[in-house]
Amino acid sequence: MAALVETTGLALHFPAPRSLGEALRGQRPMVRAVDHVDLSIARGESVGLLGESGCGKTSTGRLLLDLVRPTAGTVTFDGKNLRALDKAGSRAFRRRAQLVFQNPFDALNPRFTIARCLAEPLVNTGVPKAEHESRIAKALERVRLPALARFESTYPHELSGGQLQRVVLARALVLEPEFIVADEPVSMLDVSVRAGILNVLREVRDGMGLAALYISHDVALVRYLCARVMVMYLGIIVEDGPTADVVRQPLHPYTKALVQAVPVPRVDQSRAPLPITGNVPDARNPPSGCRFRDRCPAAMARCAEEIPALRDVGDGRRVACHLV
Repeated sequence: MAALVETTGLALHFPAPRSLGEALRGQRPMVRAVDHVDLSIARGESVGLLGESGCGKTSTGRLLLDLVRPTAGTVTFDGKNLRALDKAGSRAFRRRAQLVFQNPFDALNPRFTIARCLAEPLVNTGVPKAEHESRIAKALERVRLPALARFESTYPHELSGGQLQRVVLARALVLEPEFIVADEPVSMLDVSVRAGILNVLREVRDGMGLAALYISHDVALVRYLCARVMVMYLGIIVEDGPTADVVRQPLHPYTKALVQAVPVPRVDQSRAPLPITGNVPDARNPPSGCRFRDRCPAAMARCAEEIPALRDVGDGRRVACHLV
């Protein structure tokens, strides 16, 4: 399949808050949130980006949508470098790629009616007003919400969390995009409503043929929604491959720990501690060699000296580990 979204050497580094000592010494520590990532997402492909909090998943999603400027590397969408787009090209890209926010309670302006919230992206991207009502009605139907008339005078605080998340998804779909990034799309919701939202996401994906990146820390969610998964640790991709294969036979020690933390199939977001020791290292000063070596039960001397490349190991899988 042809790549719709592709990155080469993508990096995002930004200044970290300084301690008093660092300020007095004139030091400016940098957070290496994303560090030279190469990835591709094909048209119509659903890909999961899996990892612990703070590993760079959200930053990667924002880079793919051109919401932040990369420190290095390029993002191409449909063969065009996002940083080289003119004003008209950038506006066209905004119509073709959308973000589904994590927190539905913060994603909508509380002073706008639901109808106005849904019309806002159409106004901002210059969609003719004559098309607004039909587009909004179609988006609401896709997420299984009632007809538009109900929302002409309804405000966000009058809806439940599950309904709000459907509205947030409808707002992303109203532009009929080709690519969406969904950042922890059910993490703010009660367990009782998560399954319904996940089913809607699957129906939307299949019905519209969307390319999608689902950002999550939960193996079960990624397994339910995604054909392929990329595992991220401290700003880099450590494993990439078909979801079923990666979950059944993880190759990287970090992926093995993630899978072991969810021993039974389920669709809720697991909060179980990982079966590895220690915490994620400071992104301002990552370990030499393999970034996972300080927590890896199989680390060896080579791991401290040599950065493992993300290598093709066959069957559509890539792994960054000296053990593989």
